[in-house]
Amino acid sequence: MPERPIVYHIPVCPFSQRLEILLDLKRQPDAVEFRVVDITRPRDPVLLQKTRGTTALPVLEAPDGRILKESLVLLAYLDETIPAGMVRRPDPFEHAIESMLIAKEGPFTTTGYGLVLNQDRAARQAMVDKLLGIYRELNEFLVHQNPSGPFLFDRFGLAETVFTPMFNRFWFLEYYEDFRLPAGSDYDRVRVWREACQAHPSTQQVSREEIVKLYYDYSLGAGNGALPDGRKVSSFAFQPDWRDRPWPPKAKYEHFATDAELGLV
Repeated sequence: MPERPIVYHIPVCPFSQRLEILLDLKRQPDAVEFRVVDITRPRDPVLLQKTRGTTALPVLEAPDGRILKESLVLLAYLDETIPAGMVRRPDPFEHAIESMLIAKEGPFTTTGYGLVLNQDRAARQAMVDKLLGIYRELNEFLVHQNPSGPFLFDRFGLAETVFTPMFNRFWFLEYYEDFRLPAGSDYDRVRVWREACQAHPSTQQVSREEIVKLYYDYSLGAGNGALPDGRKVSSFAFQPDWRDRPWPPKAKYEHFATDAELGLV
C-alpha cells in the first residue's frame, strides 16, 4: 500500500496546477506522488476502473485505495491532511468570504474557455462582453473586501490558488483572441490581483509560451486532446517538446496550421 496519495494528472492542466500551488505554499512538494496521464491516448483501463469510467483529471487515490475527484475537493482534502498550516482562512467568516469568491470561478473559467474554443467570429464580441462582465464582478468584490490589495486578504490564499491557474491559461486569450482588460476603475483592482497572483513564487509551474503552444488546438475548437480536422498529432503531445516547437500562428479564424507548421512532425 502506498504511503502517500497518488494524483493522476496532466502536467499542464490548470486543475492540477492548483494542487501543485497548494503543495508549494505548504512547502510539501513530495507529499503527493504525481503520475502523468497522456490525454492524446486512450485512458488506461486500470485507471478507468479506479474512476468508474470517468476521464476528467486530476484524480486522487488515497493510500487505502479510495478515490477522490474534482480539484476543489482535492484542494480541501490536501489542505486538511497535509501538515504545515492551512492555506484556507482559519477564521470561519473569512473562509466563507473566500468561498464566495471561489464560487465565481466556474462561470469565469467556462466563459474564457468558451471564447478560445469559439470558431464563429460573429459570436466573438458577445463572449468578450460576457467575460469582461465577470471581470467587473470580481473587481467589485475585491474592492469591497480589500480595496488596497493585492490579495483578497493579507496573503496569497485559497481563492488565489483556485484562480491563478485560470489567469495563466487565459494567456491563450491574449494570444489567440487579442483579449485585454480595458483601462479604468472597473478593472484596476482585479488587474492588480491577477498580476500579484501570477507573480507569486508558488505559481511558476507553467509559462506563457508553454500555454500558448500546447493549447493551440483549443483555438481551433478541439479540446482535451482531440484532433482538429486534417491533423494527425495533438498540440498536447509530449513529443516533440514544446520548447522545440515554433510559436503557433495567432490568426485562429484565418489559418489552420498543419502538424509541420506546429513543429509536431
